[in-house]
Amino acid sequence: MNSGLGLNTGVRLVPSENAVTDIRIDQSYIGGRWVTPENGESFALYEPATGAAAGQALLCSEAELDDAVLAAKEALSGGWGDNGLAERIGYLRKLIKILTEEQDSFARCIAFEVGAPIDFSLKQQVGTAIGHLQATLAAAQGLDLDITPDPAMPEHRERSEPAGIAGLITPWNWPLNQIALKFGAALIAGCPMILKPSEYTPRTSVLFARCVARTGLPEGVFSMVFGNGRIGSAMASHKGIRVVSFTGSTAVGRQIATAAARDFKRTILELGGKSPNILFEDCDVETAVRQGLAHCFRNAGQSCNAASLMLVQASIYDRVVDLAAEVGRETPLGLPQQCGLHLGPVISRAQFDRVQVLIGSALDQGARLVAGGQGRAEGFGAGYYVKPTVFADVSLDMRIAQEEVFGPVQSIVKFSTEAEAIALANSQDHGLAAYVQTGDPVRADRVARKLDVGMVQVNGNSRLSGAPFGGTKSSGIGRESGIWGIRQYLEIKSISGAARR
Repeated sequence: MNSGLGLNTGVRLVPSENAVTDIRIDQSYIGGRWVTPENGESFALYEPATGAAAGQALLCSEAELDDAVLAAKEALSGGWGDNGLAERIGYLRKLIKILTEEQDSFARCIAFEVGAPIDFSLKQQVGTAIGHLQATLAAAQGLDLDITPDPAMPEHRERSEPAGIAGLITPWNWPLNQIALKFGAALIAGCPMILKPSEYTPRTSVLFARCVARTGLPEGVFSMVFGNGRIGSAMASHKGIRVVSFTGSTAVGRQIATAAARDFKRTILELGGKSPNILFEDCDVETAVRQGLAHCFRNAGQSCNAASLMLVQASIYDRVVDLAAEVGRETPLGLPQQCGLHLGPVISRAQFDRVQVLIGSALDQGARLVAGGQGRAEGFGAGYYVKPTVFADVSLDMRIAQEEVFGPVQSIVKFSTEAEAIALANSQDHGLAAYVQTGDPVRADRVARKLDVGMVQVNGNSRLSGAPFGGTKSSGIGRESGIWGIRQYLEIKSISGAARR
């Protein structure tokens, strides 16, 4: 299983289907043991690249969730959370080492389960997950959980303590990365965790649980229960769980928040996005268009922060549309096991059909198709391959401009002035991310300040490692990554008059 390959070796991996399909997906990991659910229902899986049957995951019932909560409570009564920060940092350091050793196995799993090409799976899907854990480790090493705010009054302290048992609900599109973001932060905070990963990516989750087991983490600190939306809802309403961190759709996020609010649980919700990418006339047009479509299309468009809504100033609009059409038509598709920079399929038949409906709605509402369109991509007799698609002359009242597509579909909207661009961007219900392309740094800062989103990237610059990840409005509440992620799992206690140990 372990090849010893490093992230930057330049070695390209080819997925071994047998190594992936041999992973058992009929057991969940509860209280340090692999458990077969007694009354679990089966969930049929299909390979995105071929549409072929890919096994049956066995989902848990509420009884297994109760067992996981009980195991977490026993871990707390055994002293977890009271143990020192240094010990928790040690476990995280071990996990990073193990994940790095096993990165090729994770890449194979993600290529098989999600359909992400193997190079992308290794360097982006797995590499980003490890990078987030490293950022959490760096933040933890500078963390002080027990401080005296005023040295003149040492009897007054502010202590950060674990917020309680955490329920972690993660999606299928970045299956390892989203687990890593939540797990690392909750671990450092000292919260026992119950993970409910997406039922579409069970093998990746099994590999992760195996890696956690190898760290020697005490029993009950981490459990993983396979389940569908019913188990997610049960986690949100379970009285033994005090923190719920959910990544997924806005609609499901509302349900999670409503259920969690009954017991005043803390919620961290990273939800949908419809991220605008603003191209001003003074930008480097070719670079902006190519980077913009690459960001929109990456992971077959299945990223919450995809730059899927391109807002273009009128003076460069025709040039941008022509170039975007060319890039869209030239974007290659390929099999997940093939090395290269191509796109793979979307994850499921349901997702493929949803993207087709949204493309059809754009055509019906008068958007101008300049690349791609409906139907399976040419050259593929099976699998869920969406044509890389570009629409021009889109208006914000169109469905394609309002809904998160989660497919390789770029919409282009024209604007005249800076004020109009900001108004268009802020008119969205979502507020996860935005992108600004301009040659004027003063304008870049001015526009970034006025955008009602959680994250802004200018001229193709990536976010700093450990920077807060999250959004505003219907894109959710809370932040993940680095110190910002750790804080979500901590409660602040004021202590006056007691001696510090």
